[in-house]
Amino acid sequence: MNKLLEILSENADFSVSELAAMTGSTEEEVANDIEKYKEQGIIKGTRTLINRDKLDDAGVQAVIELKVTPKPETGFDDIAKAVSAYDNVEDVYLAASSRYDLIVMVKGSTIQDVAEFVSKRLSTLEGVIGTATNFVLTTYKQGGVIFYENEEDEEQRSLIL
Repeated sequence: MNKLLEILSENADFSVSELAAMTGSTEEEVANDIEKYKEQGIIKGTRTLINRDKLDDAGVQAVIELKVTPKPETGFDDIAKAVSAYDNVEDVYLAASSRYDLIVMVKGSTIQDVAEFVSKRLSTLEGVIGTATNFVLTTYKQGGVIFYENEEDEEQRSLIL
């Protein structure tokens, strides 16, 4: 991966002038490269990471594993696309696992909300033959960003375990 993409993957908040200085390029070159990466589908957007542990109304997140029967012509792609179409699905990954094939990150307002989604939507999709749902209790690190602010927070979390 080139330097510009590495920097943007770590922090997309830098301005074009800051990125130019960091890469040794001109602002025009950086702006053109970013636009080219967007057109090519290399850059698919930018997001802000939210520390949900600090919010009272953050809802819940779950990691759902799906065992599926791949289709002869498209493999796992059709099922992954169907799962990805749901608004509350945040991420979908093809996994190299002996037990499950797809890993799905889901958000919901309550545990019951996610449970209903799994039982009425995911598990009923053609080709889905099994599910396992794991609820996220605490986020320590996401997207390469550590969510605890200092050693005291880290120590306190360790005491809970």
